[in-house]
Amino acid sequence: MSEKSITVEQLVQKFSLEVLAGEDQLQRTVTAPKTKRPGLEFIDYFDFLPMEQVQVLGKHEVNYLQTLTDSERKQRVRNIVKYNPPCIIVTAHEDRPDHLVQNCREENIPLLQTREPTNEFIAKIDAFMVKTLAEEIAVHGVCVNVSGIGILLRGKSGVGKSETAHTLIGRGHRLIADDIVVLKKLSPRTLLGTHNEMNKEFLALRSIGLLNVVRLYGRKAFQEESRIALDIELTKWKDNSLNNELELESKFTEYMGVQIPHIQIQLQPGRDVAGLIEAAANNWYLKQQGYSAAEEFMKRLETGGHESSWT
Repeated sequence: MSEKSITVEQLVQKFSLEVLAGEDQLQRTVTAPKTKRPGLEFIDYFDFLPMEQVQVLGKHEVNYLQTLTDSERKQRVRNIVKYNPPCIIVTAHEDRPDHLVQNCREENIPLLQTREPTNEFIAKIDAFMVKTLAEEIAVHGVCVNVSGIGILLRGKSGVGKSETAHTLIGRGHRLIADDIVVLKKLSPRTLLGTHNEMNKEFLALRSIGLLNVVRLYGRKAFQEESRIALDIELTKWKDNSLNNELELESKFTEYMGVQIPHIQIQLQPGRDVAGLIEAAANNWYLKQQGYSAAEEFMKRLETGGHESSWT
């Protein structure tokens, strides 16, 4: 898989940045998903300076540079620009940093500026780059957000994934993607589900056709993305399988190394599948709070019901 990247020009457009130098270098690419705020590099300490990261200079760094003599300032700035970072962004500063402009022009490095507070800007640009540069795959399925919990619905074509999503929308939940779900790996434990732009807001129902859920049901029916908490597989009913077992041991599906709790729901005419998905979402939430109904039930069996919480 080829390495994903963002151009400096994309950052300029996304965050309305002012270009102070390096106007002809905006096609430089950024591949690192986090910015770097140099500090020790200004005092000639170079244990490790990530060359591929966007460098952000806040008010403190710029004010520090202004306390130096011209020769010291040039040396400190060269400590950064000589590593040829994709770009340098100055934040929370009203004045034009002429000393930086001159050095960046000499080294052909884009120098950008925003008046946004440093911490707020770093949080926004890092979040954008993490999502944009994240490893991703596309899977066949439907993604919905049920009571704030992201759920990936999978199953063979025609099993009823989109129809189930439509029922969930009618109950106040939200569609994220139908048919093709884009999964982005944000961290070793975090998977984000979203659409592929082409299928944004659309839901395809057999015998009905293509629906725009926002036009039909309003903005509350759609959500751009959601962290995936559950992987639910819809399957045909199996007469000879045990369907009321107590599953104390969790099952998982793995996507790009991220393990997601897995549940299989068997379908049968008249069965409230949407209601079962709501129950699964609420039960997952309770487990995150440290409660397991199955574990409590087993404890009651072991104690003969003497420690029942019922009063």
